[in-house]
Amino acid sequence: MPDTPDIFGTRALRDRVLRAWAESPARFREDANAEEDYALGGYRDRVVIELAQNAADAALSAAVPGRLRLTLRTSPSGTVLSAANTGSPLDAGGVEALSTLRASAKRDETGTTGRFGVGFAAVVAVTDTPSIASGGAGVGWSVERARALVEGLDEVADEVRRRGGHVPLLRLPFALDAVPDVPDGFDTVVRLPLREDAVASVRRQLGQVGAALMLALPALERVEIDVDGDVRELTAERRAGGEVVVNGGVWRTVEAHGEIPAVLLEDRPVEERARPFWQVRWALPEGGLPEDVSGVVHAPTPSDERLDLPALLIASFPLAPDRRHVAPGALTDFLVERTAETYVRLLGELPVSPRVLDLVPGPVGAGELDARIRRQIRERLPEAPVLPHRTRGRDAIAVDAPAAFLEVLGGADAVVGGLLPAEWPARSPALAALGVRRVELADVIDELAAVDREPAWWHRMYEALGGAARDALGALPVPLAGAAGRVVRGPRGLLIADGVDPAGLDVLGLRFVHPEAVHPLLPRLGAIEAGPRAVLGDAAVRAAVEDSFEADDPDAVAEAVLGLVAGAHLDPGEEPWLAELALPGDDGELYPAGELLLPESPLRNLMADDAPFGVVDGEVLERWGAETLTALGVLDGFALARSEDVNLMGLADEAETLELDDEDLWADEALRRIGPQDLPPLVPEFTAVRDLELVDDWAAALRVLAGPPWRAAIVDPAHVTLHDGRRVAVPSYTAWWLRRHPVLDGRRPGEFRLSEDESLTGLYDVAPQGLDKRLLLALGVRTSLEELLEEPGGAQELLERLGDPGRSVTRGQLGGLWTALADTPEVDIEPPDHLRAIVDGEAEVVDAGDALILDSPDLLPLLQGQPLVIAAQGRDARLAELLDLPPAGDEVPGEVGSDGEKRPVSEAVRAVLPDAPADYLAHERLVVDGQDVPWWTRDGEVHASGVHGLARALAWSTGNWADRLLVEAVLRDPESLPVLLAEADLEP
Repeated sequence: MPDTPDIFGTRALRDRVLRAWAESPARFREDANAEEDYALGGYRDRVVIELAQNAADAALSAAVPGRLRLTLRTSPSGTVLSAANTGSPLDAGGVEALSTLRASAKRDETGTTGRFGVGFAAVVAVTDTPSIASGGAGVGWSVERARALVEGLDEVADEVRRRGGHVPLLRLPFALDAVPDVPDGFDTVVRLPLREDAVASVRRQLGQVGAALMLALPALERVEIDVDGDVRELTAERRAGGEVVVNGGVWRTVEAHGEIPAVLLEDRPVEERARPFWQVRWALPEGGLPEDVSGVVHAPTPSDERLDLPALLIASFPLAPDRRHVAPGALTDFLVERTAETYVRLLGELPVSPRVLDLVPGPVGAGELDARIRRQIRERLPEAPVLPHRTRGRDAIAVDAPAAFLEVLGGADAVVGGLLPAEWPARSPALAALGVRRVELADVIDELAAVDREPAWWHRMYEALGGAARDALGALPVPLAGAAGRVVRGPRGLLIADGVDPAGLDVLGLRFVHPEAVHPLLPRLGAIEAGPRAVLGDAAVRAAVEDSFEADDPDAVAEAVLGLVAGAHLDPGEEPWLAELALPGDDGELYPAGELLLPESPLRNLMADDAPFGVVDGEVLERWGAETLTALGVLDGFALARSEDVNLMGLADEAETLELDDEDLWADEALRRIGPQDLPPLVPEFTAVRDLELVDDWAAALRVLAGPPWRAAIVDPAHVTLHDGRRVAVPSYTAWWLRRHPVLDGRRPGEFRLSEDESLTGLYDVAPQGLDKRLLLALGVRTSLEELLEEPGGAQELLERLGDPGRSVTRGQLGGLWTALADTPEVDIEPPDHLRAIVDGEAEVVDAGDALILDSPDLLPLLQGQPLVIAAQGRDARLAELLDLPPAGDEVPGEVGSDGEKRPVSEAVRAVLPDAPADYLAHERLVVDGQDVPWWTRDGEVHASGVHGLARALAWSTGNWADRLLVEAVLRDPESLPVLLAEADLEP
């Protein structure tokens, strides 16, 4: 390229540089190293960005709309990148700046980013012959021409050789002979013939040009990229309010700028101190950062400082010499704070939407600078008015609750200030970073108890809480009926009226949900849908009944309870505790309901005069009717005590009570019948008649008790469940009590017998007429000798009656009684002091110590005048044991005083008695202990005097005492044997 006139002062610049190098080869070396550092270091892969930056500065300097056309053309001769731009043309100062590397021509130009400064060194990485045409003139640089000039300097020749012929490109400018054409509409064009190894990099850089460039360089309004005829265009429309539309994509920008305090520039280069201004711009796209926007800090063009935030940051951070990283220091610290402030302002200017949460930075940064910016932003976020109604985060509350619930709480009639709507996710970490206080639903529910709202408002709130977790609603406030404005915590145990009018029930201490607040949610949380029966089951009702005598208004308590009883349709005695309710009697006094009688009650005439009963007030009876009053406990007949799972051991030990007369004694006897048990036996269903001890007229009382429902309490046994699952029946309490008291003609029922039982004639009177057999049996009226002896204590009672001289017992009846007693197994008695015995053929009551047990009938002639207890053959030993009396044979010597002749027993007799001995001793006169007797067998021999004695001796000795008369007939007339046997066959 031949030299031209000294356009832009290029010749003077070259001469000055060459002279400096000749005078100081070190300067040559320094310039060569500096250019190489820029080209291969901070400005490598930056040529497109730097060209755009210079274009923006040119437009800004000329105050014209910035346009840039980047054209890449490939031809057989090579590939050329050209950049045409609008704005101030190149001048001598610009050429000098480009050729000095370190001295920008923009020292005093506020707002420029680097026009014709050191950034132009980026061209060295891609071309050996860059050129610029502007204003009809042009300047270029050439490695070959620069090398030729340098090689003429002997002082630096050795350095050139050491550098392999490499010389600085941009230090030696040349005016152009043939100035390239500047495209129409543009003011300057930069032409860069590319080295072959740079083409791919430049193509890649052109492909990366996007919205970030237009936002970083606001002076540019249009950028065209033409790569071998494939043209694309970037446009930027800047609207009011900071909106920038880049190729249809809307970006919201917020900018801050100002003058840098001098103290912050003390450690910065002189050139920077001459321009003491800072600038921060955030650009936020509507749909998130595009993929072609790299996540780095732009200062103002892209650096290598990673930034993982959802917006583009363009800030005048001071750069390190490599031009790729932010330099540390006080100025950077200052700009980090301004950057954070501006970002928070950006969030505050956005429309209020949960989308802002996506813009809240997390605590972990992509690098050191990113982390510092995040930290500063997060420190300021609680003061940012980014939430609904422009609420600051520190003034807001987030609750993880159904949307409808939050709407109720935070609507026009808000009860919780600063409450975020449901679309703001309560558990978002971003909300926490904003300083929003997250409150658990349960805590909000707990605080609502202080809220004063109409019941219908609470209903709406319950509706809104339908989808909430139940465990958070335990303390849910509920307005009550009756008590104006009263709200309680927690639905559990509250009553929801179901066929019940809550009005007037306050006096019972009941807590009904206000009807306008009732909602299906409340039963799911433990409220009780209560009809009259369920209401009666509430502990408060029982407490009110128990305390009704001390109530401020007993009549109001009675009115409320009676209304519930009427609605519940209770059976009498079904809820026995109701009998404690205070009701007025016809004498004006208050009585427990269970001590009041209906006017027509039969109890009025059969109870004792001092029985604590009154008659119910007539007005109460007229208002509520007999059915309701008897269900409450007012007596038309006897009151019934009902209970479940009655513990017999607890009742016997008086640890439990049913308030029945002698209930512990009944339980003791029931336990004795059952036998020892490891665990307490239970009566699952217990029913008993009350107040029996107050009866005066038992004849009338029994007529009442014979009818329902009292009869079942007498005749039906109590069934006891044992721990092993078995069930044992014992007499009911009522039957047991009646048996022990003089309720039949002034005597105990056990003193009577049924009329058809003859075995007990004389010992027991026949039961009075008028009561049926089953009832009499339940009362303990005697039915038979066998049942008497099987009953505990029955044998002892029999002995007592046998020893009573006032009782009438026949001789034939007496033997059967003694035999039955001996035949009863496991009988346990105390030997009596007196007993009934046979004395010389008559039944008499004698001292027990005088009586003997007859153990053999051959003793009878020797026992004249001796009281004898006589039972059927074979029972003597058992009776002797039971009565503790000696057998008669033990008291008689039994000495045989006569001689007998041995004679054979006839075959006729042996036909009747097969076990009869072969012979016997016949005595003309049989003498024992000095007295004549008809027969004797106690010495092991059969002694007899005459036919009468022999028949008895043979029958007794063979154990066939009942055949003695038949044997005697055979002995008298052996020929009559066939007839006698036939007659015997006819006997039963």
